[in-house]
Amino acid sequence: MPSSKKEALFIASLIALWYSSNIGVLLLNKFLLSNYGFRFPIFLTMCHMSACAILSYLSIVFLKIVPLQVVKSRPQLLKIATLSVVFCGSVVGGNISLRYLPVSFNQAVGATTPFFTAVFAYLMTFKREAWVTYAALVPVVVGVIIASGGEPGFHLFGFIMCISATAARAFKSVLQGILLSSEGEKLNSMNLLLYMSPIAVLVLLPAALIIEPNVLDVTLELGRKHQYMWLLLLLNSTMAYSANLTNFLVTKHTSALTLQVWNWLAS
Repeated sequence: MPSSKKEALFIASLIALWYSSNIGVLLLNKFLLSNYGFRFPIFLTMCHMSACAILSYLSIVFLKIVPLQVVKSRPQLLKIATLSVVFCGSVVGGNISLRYLPVSFNQAVGATTPFFTAVFAYLMTFKREAWVTYAALVPVVVGVIIASGGEPGFHLFGFIMCISATAARAFKSVLQGILLSSEGEKLNSMNLLLYMSPIAVLVLLPAALIIEPNVLDVTLELGRKHQYMWLLLLLNSTMAYSANLTNFLVTKHTSALTLQVWNWLAS
């Protein structure tokens, strides 16, 4: 089989795995947050990132799937820390916006992620897309502006949080693309997840304790009440590791803009 076909098949397989992992995480999130009364999305995200840190460490150090890479400089570490903080900001901002905006409108605003990705890609890497690509993004942005004016459940603070979370998600995609492909600072996907995840946990932990103050007591109580909750939480966190890892891999083998377009189509 020609190398180009092998590459295309590999990328298609990555996208399929990424889709299936995301769907699994979303379904289990919905099940835990709705059916089990586990109403702690920030703590749940922290569990996801804890699993990413542990499974990445086991895969690299013990299973030796890929070699351990070291952070070469302070600027590189700063970029990884920024990636972690931006990721946490996008999650927290998105969760806060859902308190004020309908889910349908939240998803409509999220459709502008490819637009922000194209802007950040140009500002950070000077990478230009074809004019057709930019032209195709204009109707999406215009549609969101029109929808904002006619949305009966519009809330200004909720909209600001939602658009901030959308921009943060786009910025994260571009930054992770740089860390995965830059010659001087290149990290493979598993090592990037290894270094990013613990920082994300350190950021999310105080946020969870402040915004969700009774999370530990309620979680332990739910664990005693529902015998399968711990198993579902473990499975959910493991699938989140797969979703995050394949997210990085798709970014590495395509582009940040391609990732967000596929993500928008999937949603």
